[in-house]
Amino acid sequence: MNLHKRVRALLGTFLQRNGASPAAAAPAELPVADAIADADAAYLARIDAEKAIFNNQTDVHALPGIFNYWSNKYLRPKLESFGFSHPDAFFAHFLERACVDTGGRHARFVSIGAGNCDTEVRVARMLVDRGLHDFTLECLELNPIMVERGIALARENGVANHVLPMTGDFNFWKPTETYDAVMANQSLHHVSNLEGLFDAVEHSLTPGGRFITSDMIGRNGHQRWPEAAAIVREFWRELPESYRYNLQLRRQEQEFLDWDCSQEGFEGVRAQDILPLLVERFDFELFIGFANVVDPFIDRSFGHHFDADSPTDRALIDRIHARDEEELLAGRITPTHMLAVMRKDFHEETLIWKHLTPAFCVRNPSAPAVAVSR
Repeated sequence: MNLHKRVRALLGTFLQRNGASPAAAAPAELPVADAIADADAAYLARIDAEKAIFNNQTDVHALPGIFNYWSNKYLRPKLESFGFSHPDAFFAHFLERACVDTGGRHARFVSIGAGNCDTEVRVARMLVDRGLHDFTLECLELNPIMVERGIALARENGVANHVLPMTGDFNFWKPTETYDAVMANQSLHHVSNLEGLFDAVEHSLTPGGRFITSDMIGRNGHQRWPEAAAIVREFWRELPESYRYNLQLRRQEQEFLDWDCSQEGFEGVRAQDILPLLVERFDFELFIGFANVVDPFIDRSFGHHFDADSPTDRALIDRIHARDEEELLAGRITPTHMLAVMRKDFHEETLIWKHLTPAFCVRNPSAPAVAVSR
């Protein structure tokens, strides 16, 4: 990589967080060697923080019971209209199609940012149980502790010949093989060098190959955009005092306080750039955008306060969801989650939910907030 390009890739996100644009990441007057040293130090500090966050997390996707109530009542029927009922089934559905599309040859897949490989192992097991055996799924993960967990998990579930965990940094991934599908499960929002990764994905795909992802596409650091935050605060006033305690940050929030969780590690570091860059670079076979305002109420920080068996709590989540859907369909807020399947060259009609196309769901960071409060 050209030295100046390397400096920009490393420094861009970090300076952008402090008000600078990625294009200003390596000013001409900054000595290149010094810039690389500073960038490397900043990047490595983020890497260390990221590893520390996940070293002891054996179930990185665990969510509150109220999330399961919401997802089963509202998200599952939406997904079932497309032929699958949950994210694991989504990945298995399209990897199975990719196997069929190979015409009988060995199928090669890779998962980017696979963590403990729990999703990948479950998906591989689903494929094997469907009678598919001629495939391998490489699992790229930065954290060697999680790679070791993935190796053990694949062995325990009888898919060690199919699931191949390996250590690597997706910010600098340079694939040497071609793949019939690249999958990314809740990993893109940890990527600072999205442009480099999407270039690598595009170049690695076989003709007709798929890029399959489930991810978060809201504001950087998983903050709310102003128009969504206004609605969250409307419902916040209805919460009991005890429900306003942030379990992750260990603080009381009388008013909803947005938190930029990209300040340490890479959580949500460029979440808002994911969808615009994908729209620029790929054709969509499938796009399902969903949820926004409901997120804080069903996620880890506050969701555990809700009792999924309580009629009162369920009724509040029902009302929040209804408002969320209303605003999303009107285009006054944009989704914070997506399931998407992309190709390099796809000329058929994109499968979408209602009228929520990928382009419709892009939120321009410079656009003024839309007044949505009641």
